[in-house]
Amino acid sequence: MDRLFDQRRYLIPFRSSLLPQIFTDTLVIGAGVAGLSAARSAAEHGDVIVVSKSDLSTSNTAWAQGGIAAVMRDDDDTESHIRDTLEAGAGLCDEPAVRFVVEHAAERMRELLENGLDLDKDLSGQLLVGREGGHSAARIYHAGGDATGREVQRCLNAAARSLPNVRVFEHCFTLDLITASPEPGSAVMGAITYHARYGLQMIWARATILATGGAGVVYRETTNPSVATADGLAMAYRAGATLADMAFMQFHPTTLYLPGAARFLISEAVRGEGAHLLDASGARFMPEVHPLAELAPRDVVSQAIVRQISKQGGRHVWLDCRHVERFDRRFPGIARLLGQFDLDPARNLIPVHPAAHYMVGGVRTDLEGRTDVPGLFAVGEVASVGLHGANRLASNSLLEGLVIGHAAGHAAGAVNGALGLEAARRSAPVPVISDVRPSSTGELDLEDVRSSLRSAMWKNVGIARTGGKLADAVDMLRFWARYTLDKIFDDPEGWEVQNMLLVASIMAESSAWREESRGCHARIDHPREEQAFAVHDCWRRGSSEPTPLGVVSPYPAGV
Repeated sequence: MDRLFDQRRYLIPFRSSLLPQIFTDTLVIGAGVAGLSAARSAAEHGDVIVVSKSDLSTSNTAWAQGGIAAVMRDDDDTESHIRDTLEAGAGLCDEPAVRFVVEHAAERMRELLENGLDLDKDLSGQLLVGREGGHSAARIYHAGGDATGREVQRCLNAAARSLPNVRVFEHCFTLDLITASPEPGSAVMGAITYHARYGLQMIWARATILATGGAGVVYRETTNPSVATADGLAMAYRAGATLADMAFMQFHPTTLYLPGAARFLISEAVRGEGAHLLDASGARFMPEVHPLAELAPRDVVSQAIVRQISKQGGRHVWLDCRHVERFDRRFPGIARLLGQFDLDPARNLIPVHPAAHYMVGGVRTDLEGRTDVPGLFAVGEVASVGLHGANRLASNSLLEGLVIGHAAGHAAGAVNGALGLEAARRSAPVPVISDVRPSSTGELDLEDVRSSLRSAMWKNVGIARTGGKLADAVDMLRFWARYTLDKIFDDPEGWEVQNMLLVASIMAESSAWREESRGCHARIDHPREEQAFAVHDCWRRGSSEPTPLGVVSPYPAGV
């Protein structure tokens, strides 16, 4: 990677001694399912501060239409869920992570239900269960039909606010993680944040948990909320943490495609209820692609849609829901959305197209969310624990946030005071100085860089990739970075673009390095899986090439 991306340790110049100081035992950056799950368990061990970039209702969790995958019935078993996850992950899942998450699913679900999670039930009061793509059995639990994420967010918000030792800072942007030294590997001691009312603040913590979500907004077409600008990935990289599997962005097969409208998600559960994908002539095409047809793993469906569009022209395919009984009751949110565009799923075909949906790669961690930087944990979409491999199985993400978030909170709570917090309370914080200097080079229009970056990522690092397009993307990103990453901005819009540039560059580099097709990474010029690439590619500040890391499988006996 070009050394330009590694020259900046911090986004802005500052002296910690001149800024307001806030102290806590555990700092959680991000307030979705993973962050709030971590905060709840960390609160059993001490004080917690949760920092949210927006409000608590704006997260990928709150936007999630799909459900939570969990084995909670006698006609299913954990080994089946494990097999489905491993198959979807295309040889890159770490089996210990898969087993850990799947085997703890029922416990975490019961815990949420005891705390008021309102899942859908039948007339007899039994939990309703559905099936989604890649699953061999019905094991997906929903709330409000297509509003599971919103209900999970509501439940966890209420739980967090009820705890007297948990403080929530909303509309608070985290710029960077604090380390005692700019060298990679130096322990994290908290973060520097910005609030429009209070300005810059230093938050010191024994343990810091990243739960900032993904990077969908680096793509022009995305299902993600506007806050998903890769901030956590970027700040972890600048602090010296390892990022892994950055080529793997999952594209959701079915988002509403109407010119000029946002790319609204049409849940996987719609196909789980029997909806079909049709080509331009009105014929189904998925049965010829995969034995599970429309319920094949998401990468298979997304790539098949792109091939159909390329073969027949146009910009979308059709989703046929006309035979799905009581659609408006099963999917009330989607039905209302479609109604805004005068689309009736009982009568009309729905135009759909894939869009960037979920960042599979992320900050490399162990099963309790620990990164390779002392004092730093990462959970949820920002992390790469090894559960998803090369492609996430549907509805495993909310589950991962619950399970790994819970484990990371306890692990973070057990961290002792050796990372600077106790010394800070007794005297003064460890002094931290960022001496970033203003650049003398020319400047590009920030909004133009943001728009051009997203377009270039969609065209060149999208669903179907080639070496030539990836090389073009790398060159373009380096050019924009030359005039953007060396600047000092004083607002979140500038910091977001810098984070997006950094992470998009690593994604493009990782995609160019991975000369194969695997999971949601599809190379037209390298259409097959290659054993040489059956490894995690790990990227760290200061290294120009990735470090391969072997996949952990099979699960060690007795662990």
